[in-house]
Amino acid sequence: MTLVVATTIALVAVAAPASAHEPGPTAGPCQYTPTPDEPAARPVPLPRDPRPTPDRGTVRVVLRTNLGQIPLVLDRAAAPCTVQSFLHLTRHRFYDRTICHRLTAYPTLKVLQCGDPSGTGEGGPGYRYRDELPAGLPPAPTDPTGVRRLYARGVLAMANAGPDTNGSQFFLVYGDSALRPHYSIFGEVSTPGLTTLDRIAAGGIAPTTDDPAPVDGTPALRTEIRKVRVKH
Repeated sequence: MTLVVATTIALVAVAAPASAHEPGPTAGPCQYTPTPDEPAARPVPLPRDPRPTPDRGTVRVVLRTNLGQIPLVLDRAAAPCTVQSFLHLTRHRFYDRTICHRLTAYPTLKVLQCGDPSGTGEGGPGYRYRDELPAGLPPAPTDPTGVRRLYARGVLAMANAGPDTNGSQFFLVYGDSALRPHYSIFGEVSTPGLTTLDRIAAGGIAPTTDDPAPVDGTPALRTEIRKVRVKH
C-alpha cells in the first residue's frame, strides 16, 4: 500500500474485472467476492454471509503485540459486514504472526496500518466486499475546503484500494486525521491500546537511504501482531 496523497490510504493493486469463469460472491447481503487475480496472502475461506447480517452490539478483540496489547471494540451497528469479516479472519488466525507494515506521521494523517500477512502492504484475504461508509463525521479542522472529515484519535477503520475493495488491511488512528469519508469505520481502540499506539508512534519511522527522515513508511519499532483473540 502506497501513499497517493498525504491524506489518502490506497492499495497499489486494484482487482481486475471479474470474468465469467471466476467464482461469484456469497449469496448473503455482504456479498464477499473472491479475487482470483489477488490471491490470499494466507489461505482462508470466504466468510459466512448470513441473512440478516448481525448488526447489533459490540465485540471486544485484543491485538497482542510485541510492544503491548491493543484492545479493540468492534461496532456491529456501524459496519456489520466489516465486523463479520474481521471476526472471521481473526478466528482463522489470519492476523496472527503478522507485522504492522506502515506508520504515517503527517500533520494531517497519523495512522498505523496492519492486516497484511505478506508485510508488503499489497496482500489481502483473497476476497473483497462493499463499503460501509461513515455518515455524520465532523469536518476536519485542518481542511479549510470542508471536503475531508475528522477521523479522530482512536478510530479503527478499513484501508482500501477504491470503492468496495475492502479486504483484510485496517488502520488505527493514533492522532486526529483528515480524510475523505471513504474508509469504513468499524470500531475503536480502547485506552490501553492508545498507550501502545503512542509508544509505536514515538519510535518514529525507519529511515531509508533515499529518505533519512521519512513521515510515511515502516515503523522503526518493529510491530508484530502475535495473536488476535476475541474476548468472551
